[in-house]
Amino acid sequence: MAQAEQPGSVVPAPVAPGRLPLLGHAVQLWRRPIAFLESLREHGEVVRLDIGTWPVHVLTSPEHVHDVLVQQAQRFGRGRVFERLRPMFGNGIVTTDGDFHRKQRRMMQPAFHRGHITEYAEVMGRQATAMSSSWTSGREVSMVTETRRYALSSVAEMIFSGDLSRPAVEEVHRSLPIVLEGMLIRAVMPKSLDRLPIPLNRRFDAAATRLRAIIDQVIATYGSDGEERHDLLSLLLSSVDAETGAGMPPEQVRDEVIAIMFAGTETSATTLAWTFHELGRHPEVQERLQAEVDEVVGEGPVRAEDLARLTYAHDVFQEALRLHSPLLFTRRALAPLTLGGFAIPAGAELAYSPYALHRDPELFPDPTVFDPDRWRRGAGERSRDHRYVPFGAGQHKCIGDTFAVAEILTALATVSSRWHLTPAPGVTVREVPAGIPQPSELPMIPIARPSSGRHWRNPVPRRSSARRSPTGSPRPSATPGSWRRPPNSSPRRPATRRTPAPGCACRPNSSSGTPSASTRRTPRPGPGCSPSSRSGSSAGAWPSGTSWACAPGTPPCAANRWAPPWSTRSRRSTEA
Repeated sequence: MAQAEQPGSVVPAPVAPGRLPLLGHAVQLWRRPIAFLESLREHGEVVRLDIGTWPVHVLTSPEHVHDVLVQQAQRFGRGRVFERLRPMFGNGIVTTDGDFHRKQRRMMQPAFHRGHITEYAEVMGRQATAMSSSWTSGREVSMVTETRRYALSSVAEMIFSGDLSRPAVEEVHRSLPIVLEGMLIRAVMPKSLDRLPIPLNRRFDAAATRLRAIIDQVIATYGSDGEERHDLLSLLLSSVDAETGAGMPPEQVRDEVIAIMFAGTETSATTLAWTFHELGRHPEVQERLQAEVDEVVGEGPVRAEDLARLTYAHDVFQEALRLHSPLLFTRRALAPLTLGGFAIPAGAELAYSPYALHRDPELFPDPTVFDPDRWRRGAGERSRDHRYVPFGAGQHKCIGDTFAVAEILTALATVSSRWHLTPAPGVTVREVPAGIPQPSELPMIPIARPSSGRHWRNPVPRRSSARRSPTGSPRPSATPGSWRRPPNSSPRRPATRRTPAPGCACRPNSSSGTPSASTRRTPRPGPGCSPSSRSGSSAGAWPSGTSWACAPGTPPCAANRWAPPWSTRSRRSTEA
């Protein structure tokens, strides 16, 4: 537990190995920040590292983290990372401390009451349905792009409503991604670099100015037109402090709106993208999730009352968030104290990494294994509250955690009811350091589930010679390169396209076997491919006028064994 410092009874915290003169540990943090933060647990429960000449004490014990966030929270301030966010967030709840923070939290809390979450869930459901409906079975989509668009659209519609706010929504879509990128970089950059006229700073400053101006404009109009609204902005404008009876000034409302947009977009979108990634890597988990969604939600849209019954979906979400948690949070000691027997001077920065904590094998056995069932096995362990802190804890815990959970579960259930997600072939997804580590790229292929009534194709060859239909009766297994027809649909002519040989670039991307105009390209034949006339059963016509066919008896292309035949994706080289 943190205690007032007692001279002679404590020692300085051990220094992480690899410190360089003047640079400290900056080089290691720059080259491999995630691995470096994870390695600190091997050197103690409190470890000092230097970022240049800036000393930081990193906490690797969940007990010490709980002590700082909850037990002795009054001894600590926000810290440097949050101060660096102040130029964008102003005096929002994200950056403030003390009495002002507590007052703001009291005034904002009603906006995140369970009753309002139910209203927000309707918006989330509409946006999730719009995202899901925009996909085409077998056509690759970028989950990073899709989840960010979903989260941004959901948050924007919940904050603003009506035609009056349409320019604000458009500006949010335009400027917020630029602001998010710039804030993450500025949080760790020296403050002296903020004013350099480099492209990054110019884009950030321009986007931030536009965003703040349009929100100020909407707030001014909300207060003058007398129209009754039921969005989140109206709730903030009408909020009153129960102790003082004072309302929130317009500038403060703007700062809080920006904070909500940031938290409700970046965190939710990234976590949802990683969840889809893990489902694609673990089809058995995806099938269990789909079964639960079919039972709880049925054929209709996801409702607010469904979320509490999606227990396995919640376990899947928690496990994905455990594996892909925020990278670093900071606090600042307001007075000299001891922590774990180590001296912490006044003004010292303390940091903890939820990412590293959640991958500690002492806290989570087999920490790199995606195992949603671990949350049911450990449901009765009270100590888990200390070990699992993706939303923080104590007085600074994320005020919108329930909001974020509803946003993610709604999208997860909506997509699972309609699609089976498979990873795009030949892609290695890497973690890119950020506030929450981002996927380097995340292309996935949605395959329409049979119950949706859409034509679909199983991209993975089956081992058995017979399978069970949805009604339970045996039916022949689909072979690679053939079509399957869902129940109650009209008969379709058998496919006339053969599976290409290795390296054959002539792949159909539609049921007719003819490339679409937007994706046509001159083929580069590989082994087993030979020119053929259009009348050949395995030929595909291309813009050059040349048709290509795969020679009979050649082995199937490795990429085509896993990708639907209408995918236009060429084989990617695997990253090192």
